[in-house]
Amino acid sequence: MATILIVDDNTDFCTVLQTHLEQSGHQTATAYSARAGLARIGQGGIDVVLTDILMPEVDGIELLRAVKQRWPGLPVIAMSGGGQIAARDLLDMINHLGADGVLQKPVRRADLLAAVDTVLGRPRS
Repeated sequence: MATILIVDDNTDFCTVLQTHLEQSGHQTATAYSARAGLARIGQGGIDVVLTDILMPEVDGIELLRAVKQRWPGLPVIAMSGGGQIAARDLLDMINHLGADGVLQKPVRRADLLAAVDTVLGRPRS
């Protein structure tokens, strides 16, 4: 299966996503900031990046842009629960910026796994 990097400043949410992904046979790595996520990607071995959009300091939009510039073939799935902008509007904007997939928080397990399978080019069983 794939190695998926989860980038989110909410450690509890990361744990939930890790559990879902690992129960489905994937390996996971976590980063609690965009900067840490970029550093982890630079070490290699990541197949998919799953990132929150609204994070302190460097946000997920900047992470998405950096990944697409440095590692254009690396799929990025963006997640958001919104904030001052409605989540769906924010995710639509992110999709236009080059995200390979978008998920609205709270993320359902089935939607998470389907999004990962889609960006990996695998049919969902």
